[in-house]
Amino acid sequence: MPFYVIDSIFTQPFDTFGDTVAAHRAYLQQGYDSGLLLCSGPKADRQGGILIANASDPDEITRFLAYEPYQQQGLAHYRLTPFDALKQHPCLAGFTHQP
Repeated sequence: MPFYVIDSIFTQPFDTFGDTVAAHRAYLQQGYDSGLLLCSGPKADRQGGILIANASDPDEITRFLAYEPYQQQGLAHYRLTPFDALKQHPCLAGFTHQP
C-alpha cells in the first residue's frame, strides 16, 4: 500500500477553533485505531497540520476526511500526495511493500 502525505491547510486562525480541536483529535484516533493513520501533528507555523497515512487507494482517505471535524466546520481543507516508501526504517516494515 502506498503512503500518503496529507497536508491540512487551515482557513482560519487556529485560536478560533475552540471545542473543535477535541473533536478533531478524537476523530483522528479512529484513523489510528483502524490502521489508516501512522502519525500526525501541527505544522510549526500553526497554519495547518501534516498527517501520514497508509491506504490501498486515495478514496479510502477521502472518505475518512469527509467526516473530519475541521473539514466539516470549514476550518481546514486537505491535499493528498501519494508516495512509495522505497527506503524506510525497519519499524515500518509491516506497513510497506518493497518493489
